Amino acid sequence: MFDPILVPLDGSQLAECVLPHIVAVARSFNSEVVLLRMLEKKQTGTSAQIFDLVNWQINKTKASLYLEKTKARFQEVHIRTRTIVMEGLVAEGITEYAQNQGMKLIVLSSHGRNGLTQRSISSITQKIILSAQTSLLLVRAHQYGSHSGELSETPLYQRILVPLDGSQRAENVLPIITQLAQFHKAQIHLVQVVQTPEMARLMPPTREDIELSARVVERNQEEAGRYLEQLKSRSYLEGIAVQTHLITSDNAAVALHQLEDQERIDLVALSAHGYSGNHQWPYGSMVNNFILYGNAPLLIVQDLPVKQESISSDPQSNERVER
Repeated sequence: MFDPILVPLDGSQLAECVLPHIVAVARSFNSEVVLLRMLEKKQTGTSAQIFDLVNWQINKTKASLYLEKTKARFQEVHIRTRTIVMEGLVAEGITEYAQNQGMKLIVLSSHGRNGLTQRSISSITQKIILSAQTSLLLVRAHQYGSHSGELSETPLYQRILVPLDGSQRAENVLPIITQLAQFHKAQIHLVQVVQTPEMARLMPPTREDIELSARVVERNQEEAGRYLEQLKSRSYLEGIAVQTHLITSDNAAVALHQLEDQERIDLVALSAHGYSGNHQWPYGSMVNNFILYGNAPLLIVQDLPVKQESISSDPQSNERVER
């Protein structure tokens, strides 16, 4: 399912917060890992067009040595790994490589060498998220200290939260989460939030309005309850610890974030779109909310087909070194 996995690294300790997660996912799916370092292409005017080949060679050598050292660490835990160094615009180069090489998953740190900011994700990470056409795993760099890059065989995911809305598109995440949960012996938390209807009125709602809202909520609760019970009985979830949550709230996002904190969730997994998702945008509103405001690592399973048109690469603007 997730083979191969693309891991952009910039050499910073913050970016290395993804390394334990790469081990967790790659071992679950027996995936090959591709470590990519994009050396930023400087935008220069006509007065500075002489390319410093010496500095380029030094930077390329440093980047290659760093990736090779990281590759050796993955090979010690028996993960197939290869490395590549490229030069170009960072976000654009990463998404172009992922598309052209058929990457199934991109693992991203929320922040990298420019350090932590007040924003939940860096501008580079945001650009990649918005332009990538594949599944993504976003790891929150601020949650990890000096041991962010340590690799361990200890199961990383013990509690996985899967928000659902009753649609088949939202269920797109379940086969992947099932395999992760089986490998890590994790508990899956299936949750559906029944929202109270919004009563658009200039005046306070009448008794009839309140009764109508209550009937709609009751009906949706019954359907959601049956749906969650049907999911629990599916054969592919046999042998996996599954807990269901049926929540009624006037704000689904707030309710899900509260549940994430209460259950000490290790991973939130969402399909890129739910029943109301529009293919014109890469993600639905709930996914966008978790990208910006979530605390746990976020796995986004892309349900849209990859566009067939290939992004042409400029051979003069990209130099590659593969191992």
